[in-house]
Amino acid sequence: MTLRLEAIAVRFVAILLACAIVGSTGANACAQFGQSDQKGAELGQTRIQRWKGGVTVEAVGGPCQGIVATIPVPVDWPEQTVVISEEDVTSQARVNQRLQQKAVPQLVVNIRSLPTGQEARAVLTYEVTRRIQSPPANPEIYKIAEEREIPRDVKIYLAWSPPHIDSRDRRIRQLGGMLGADADTAWKRVEAIFDYVRGKIQFAKGKTKGAIKALEDGSGNHEDLCFAFIAICRAAGIPARTVWVPNHCYPEFYLVDDEGNGHWFPCQVAGPREFGGISEHRPIFQKGDLFRDPRDRNKTYPLLPETLEGAGGRPKVKFIREMLPN
Repeated sequence: MTLRLEAIAVRFVAILLACAIVGSTGANACAQFGQSDQKGAELGQTRIQRWKGGVTVEAVGGPCQGIVATIPVPVDWPEQTVVISEEDVTSQARVNQRLQQKAVPQLVVNIRSLPTGQEARAVLTYEVTRRIQSPPANPEIYKIAEEREIPRDVKIYLAWSPPHIDSRDRRIRQLGGMLGADADTAWKRVEAIFDYVRGKIQFAKGKTKGAIKALEDGSGNHEDLCFAFIAICRAAGIPARTVWVPNHCYPEFYLVDDEGNGHWFPCQVAGPREFGGISEHRPIFQKGDLFRDPRDRNKTYPLLPETLEGAGGRPKVKFIREMLPN
């Protein structure tokens, strides 16, 4: 079976496609997908982890046909490298990988036919090497990019991401214009937004309510703090986006250096105070907060979920997503 070679080849094509998507907006943009970023956040200690992801499908109540399952999987970023280390795929399943919008890779499992009582399985193990990020040595060199200078693939992170990140709201726009307005550097201006959100919203477990409601209530979960920071940054003309790791998320913001090159910097809004760098080792699965359902373009998600569709029978489905012990 040639799955290993096919998977590696598809992964390589996916990374090339990611760089092709951003290539037309500036050569430095490809640094977002694994190349070095010399003036960005400094990369430090590494941790290697193994993550298992995939799906099992059992045909109960009759045969199943035309099953297609999609599962988000980790991909290379400047602070992360990913290698497929093991494959557990039964003969009924065909596996490839496609690039969803905004460079989110998906494992795609096709099962043409599954007789009653049989089980199909497609599970891959990924070896993820993640590096912690430290703030840059000279933060004073960065500035907020003029909108005309922002690459097209970055400009999407100035828009609103309904329903949780409404950067168009009057109150959010007021905060974006006010917070850090007298700061003498762009770095300090973003830091003022960061400190405001941490001081205004008290962390509390519960259902996600979104940036505006969390600011009104003065409390919210880790997603709410992240979304509030992002909304205010976007209202201030600073691109910002969500980074999704297992059971958590944190924001990144975008500034340009003294040579006009753009860089993404992480911060920890919910949890220990970390600004411009982050001691996070969990694998990154997605970056962004507005993803369209590949089956229904009118439906959006802040985090792209697993999907499954097919015909016939009553398939018993189990999506697998777990960290493995080292």
